Amino acid sequence: MDISLRSLQAFVAVARYRSFSRAAGLLHRTQPALTVQVRRLEEALGLRLLDRLPRGAEPTAAGSELARTLEPLLRDLEHALDVARGTASRRAGTVRLAAVPSVASGLLPAAIALLQERHPTLQVRLQEAVTGRVQAMVRADLAEIGIASRPEDGSDLEAEPLFQDRIVAVMPAGHRLASGPVTLERIAAEPLLLMETDTSVDRLLSDAFAARGLSLTVRQRAVHAATLINMARTGLGIALLPSTASELQLAPELITRGLSPDLAREVVVIRRAGRSYSPAAEALVAALRGSIPRDGGEQAPAHCPSTAPRR
Repeated sequence: MDISLRSLQAFVAVARYRSFSRAAGLLHRTQPALTVQVRRLEEALGLRLLDRLPRGAEPTAAGSELARTLEPLLRDLEHALDVARGTASRRAGTVRLAAVPSVASGLLPAAIALLQERHPTLQVRLQEAVTGRVQAMVRADLAEIGIASRPEDGSDLEAEPLFQDRIVAVMPAGHRLASGPVTLERIAAEPLLLMETDTSVDRLLSDAFAARGLSLTVRQRAVHAATLINMARTGLGIALLPSTASELQLAPELITRGLSPDLAREVVVIRRAGRSYSPAAEALVAALRGSIPRDGGEQAPAHCPSTAPRR
């Protein structure tokens, strides 16, 4: 049965207004075209829907019943199409995002503000998680996109570079490592305050220490950078954190030193392999890129100009 949406709209309009000419004007179609569309619908159904009268048209009994059924369906369909058009033009939509805490508290607020400035009705539904959990959420379709480190096994995930930062050591100003190179050998002899084990920072440190035959002496672990910074403030140990952690700006009395050699972390946008971004997600990724500072996302270590990020 070959029935078009245009023919259904034409019939319902004529049935409602009892006039081909008025219905044609409201639908912005010519009257002859509207007449052809209604006739084709009647032919497809094998049923007379309208009686043509000298001064208009009158629905038949079958036509009246069909019009009553079609009107709410066509309204719902038009609403669904409006929503889809709004999503496509980025007027509406929600992005389900999973992000590591350092990005969620650092880069993301500025990116969301930029997104809302460009597309006021777009929304971001955020869940903070460590790297392993972010990747698992994207795999399970609990998040459309994730922001974390590049997956080691990325066969089912696609990753696009977002920015790079590096690992820095955070300590009180009077600490013995506050001067001289902060090598991994020197760090290995200290009690360390580290991120949780399923994080990109912990993985990077573990690999770097293992490559030199060194062991990590972990005093405490935490998910959030603020917790480790406050522990460093009390002298519990040296916190090793990503340089983009916004919480570093809240502790100006602490010394932040780059490591020797530099340990760089690549932060990427993750999605399921073979999946395209929704228009809303595409807009969010564009806002993220637009919010990255000109220095590539890194924050200069406090009180230590000699350890500015290398280029």
